[in-house]
Amino acid sequence: MEKDVEKLQELVNRYDRIVFFGGAGVSTESGIPDFRSVDGLYHQKYEYPPEMILSHTFFMRHPEEFYRFYRDKMLALDAKPNSAHIKLAELEQAGKLTGVVTQNIDGLHQMAGSNHVMELHGSVHRNYCMKCHRFYSAREILESSGVPVCECGGMIKPDVVLYEEGLNQETIQDAVRTIAQAQMIIVGGTSLAVYPAAGLLDYFRGEALVLINKGATPQDKNADLLIQKPIGQVLSQIQAQSF
Repeated sequence: MEKDVEKLQELVNRYDRIVFFGGAGVSTESGIPDFRSVDGLYHQKYEYPPEMILSHTFFMRHPEEFYRFYRDKMLALDAKPNSAHIKLAELEQAGKLTGVVTQNIDGLHQMAGSNHVMELHGSVHRNYCMKCHRFYSAREILESSGVPVCECGGMIKPDVVLYEEGLNQETIQDAVRTIAQAQMIIVGGTSLAVYPAAGLLDYFRGEALVLINKGATPQDKNADLLIQKPIGQVLSQIQAQSF
């Protein structure tokens, strides 16, 4: 075991109130593209840039074009949890991890068995009629065509936070409370470039900040442990319980 992973294991053994804060890099090992890497969504060619397509204004004005992109690039329903998702669920079950704060919308943390998951940007697995609020699954959206419409005639919208939309306040409050009570926070698979999500780290008052990310982040200088490797590769080596 490498020295940095040994150090992470020591910290995991020491603390019982650990929070994980993650981004797109957690799911890339499950085959879901991130946004800002060389082959991420922002570097692919569409008639409109992804930032524009994934905005509230664009959704309301061009819902058919939105759903064409959304079905093609955002609904990876065959993706399975990877070793990072699985290890985090094990840490929660072992009484080590108190919560997962995620910027991802793929639901893979829950699929792996995590219970306390705070989805800052919503989930593709929840879709609601904008008129009567009837629920629709991600599979129903994927298998529909054009703009999905409810039986009542209302347009269906994914419960994901688009550009120009605010985050869910209950989710934010839960994340702030969980982070503020943590002894240790593991930040993984995120460039910490997206706000207000990245600003939640300001509420951490604990003892150990661990950063696991392939690239540099603005918080690197503040980390007690910095590991620049793929998140799944690192977490797969961690024992959920110390013996």
